[in-house]
Amino acid sequence: MGRGMTCKGMSSARGAGSGLRGLVRAALRLAGPVLLLWASAGQAKNDPAPAPGGESNDGYIGSQACSQCHLEIYRRFSQTSMGRSMSLVTPAFPENTARSASYFDERLKRRFEVYSLDGKLYQSESATGADGKESFRAAHQVEWIIGAGMNGFGAILRQDKYLFQAPLSFYSRPRSWGPSPGYEFTDLGFDRPIVAGCIFCHSGRPNPVAGTTGQFADTPFSEMAIGCENCHGPGAAHVQVMRGTSVQAKEKNALVNTGIVNPARLTPYLASNICMACHQAGDVRVLKSGKTYQDIRPGHPLDDTLSILLVPPTRESPPTADHLEHYYSMTLSKCYRASLGRLSCITCHDPHVEPSREEAPAYFAGKCLTCHTNQSCKVPVATRMQGKPANDCIGCHMPKRDIQVISHSSATNHRIVARPDEPFPDVTFQQTTALLPDLIHLNPAPGQESVPPPLLILLTAYGELAANKPEYIAPYLKVLGQLEQTQPDDALVQAAVGRRDLKNGDFQAAAGHLRRALQIGPPAAATYSDLADVLAHLGQTEDALPLIEKAIDLDPFNPVTRKMLVVRLIETKQYAKAHEALERYLEIFPQDDFMRRMLASADGSGPQP
Repeated sequence: MGRGMTCKGMSSARGAGSGLRGLVRAALRLAGPVLLLWASAGQAKNDPAPAPGGESNDGYIGSQACSQCHLEIYRRFSQTSMGRSMSLVTPAFPENTARSASYFDERLKRRFEVYSLDGKLYQSESATGADGKESFRAAHQVEWIIGAGMNGFGAILRQDKYLFQAPLSFYSRPRSWGPSPGYEFTDLGFDRPIVAGCIFCHSGRPNPVAGTTGQFADTPFSEMAIGCENCHGPGAAHVQVMRGTSVQAKEKNALVNTGIVNPARLTPYLASNICMACHQAGDVRVLKSGKTYQDIRPGHPLDDTLSILLVPPTRESPPTADHLEHYYSMTLSKCYRASLGRLSCITCHDPHVEPSREEAPAYFAGKCLTCHTNQSCKVPVATRMQGKPANDCIGCHMPKRDIQVISHSSATNHRIVARPDEPFPDVTFQQTTALLPDLIHLNPAPGQESVPPPLLILLTAYGELAANKPEYIAPYLKVLGQLEQTQPDDALVQAAVGRRDLKNGDFQAAAGHLRRALQIGPPAAATYSDLADVLAHLGQTEDALPLIEKAIDLDPFNPVTRKMLVVRLIETKQYAKAHEALERYLEIFPQDDFMRRMLASADGSGPQP
């Protein structure tokens, strides 16, 4: 299925006429937001491609290999939500859900549809113009389903070597299709890329291409759903060791290095680090220099690869989020504090077993009673036994609450409160350090609790936070100034300094730093875009064009860069190429009404923008 509308060509007679003058006026309106981009809001986009990390994919053999010796555990795990976290769309899938659905977004004036055809699943988006005619229609086949259906599931599609989220998701509570998370207030069409940090937690072994946004290897997934090695580490060494271990040693339970990670034998903190990789979001997550999500290894400190940082809560703004804040919420519980840190995620959760909704109250009550007694609860036993379900510890102390950022969904509160209005403990508001007064480092490596993260980590963290929290602009600029002196040969630092100078209007200095970043680091789309912007400000727009094209080659589904190309082509009076670039833009982003009106104006078939 195609992306949508096919635009009319522009006749040569119209090439220098009033249509393109309207196009120029519209382009100038576009230039504003393009030229205001700067590092505090977009540092993550400016990260150079990481160098290949340590072990790459070596040693991963897949869960099927584990099942040969651990069949019952494998069978049970395969029935859990994690074991069903992702799947291919098969002809049976439409049979088990709503085969077709139509959703009209009144605010966006868009119609979204789901339908099956020849055993395949499709989604489409369309709109109707003021003349009553369909202005565009885009339709794509859905290839993968994300989620096991606890709250619902989302959909993933493929375009060339890039993966994207589909605009509609299925929600289990109302049993209907609705806007996917992030689509509730804006139209992202079929162009929201699947990024490495997200798919790492929803699949077993994804293969994103490092340094890109949404590009994947020819085989996007070595293992579809979350599997054994996500928590136990690569299994090849374990298989080799166990094949070479004598029967006598196994029968005597001799101490053998089995070459595999058993979370139950780790310290509680390192065991919880495995879970934190996906169940603890914080406010910002930053990869260490040269690392990718594929470098995370169970049994090793998570902070060796990924730092998780949190904006310090205040009594006026306490931490109330439940979604992906499970570990942090647990650490604020009286249970965790009384255990002196011995309580971990697997104290209560066995990843191999997922009790049903009916079994869960009794299952988790049993976990509570390993530390508490029936007499610990102030509510009389007789009263508790009359409840439905009976004696439901988690129903009172770990209630489910709606997830504010995902429609029709809920998550369990892990603070384990004695009563709903229980205040937060004082430690909640005392977690910063003298060396890191404005962020909480949630996952420091053991023994490094008082050591702040490296400056490069803080640069990225402050830069991402500053987009919505202006109070982090000053810390960002301070750290950048330090790095400019101490690590001038780092490509990320040079790119960030260049963007700072671009923002401040020092275009000559910005050009030098950005060129230096491209010279010492791998190609980065945002750096090419920034340098193109600088050259345009210096009156060298012709020289900027090939840089924009390089940025598009590296990040072809970035709408800002493609708009910038249209603007610069118009400024250099390359109207035919501008028209071609605008048509290409609308092939990729057909939902962009403004750009469609801009093209219609240039063609003389619509009002001036």
